[in-house]
Amino acid sequence: MKTVLTGSLFVVGVTAAMIALPLPARAQNYPWCAQYSGGRGGAMNCGFVSFDQCMDTVRGIGGFCIRNDWYQPPPGPRPRRRSQY
Repeated sequence: MKTVLTGSLFVVGVTAAMIALPLPARAQNYPWCAQYSGGRGGAMNCGFVSFDQCMDTVRGIGGFCIRNDWYQPPPGPRPRRRSQY
């Protein structure tokens, strides 16, 4: 009886751990990056949808905006298949 209870608790524990595991981190995929000015090179944030959004962020704190070379636009709609009737 003790072995069955220990085995059941183990299975429940492993299942709970698998459910609680976070999803893997994903990189930001936006077309514009802000390069912040700083004494040692500053920082970069590639989380902007538009050039204007990026510029609104860096305006007043120093920096500039550049295109994200790693940006991959989402796939477009799939072509519809023609029916063969």
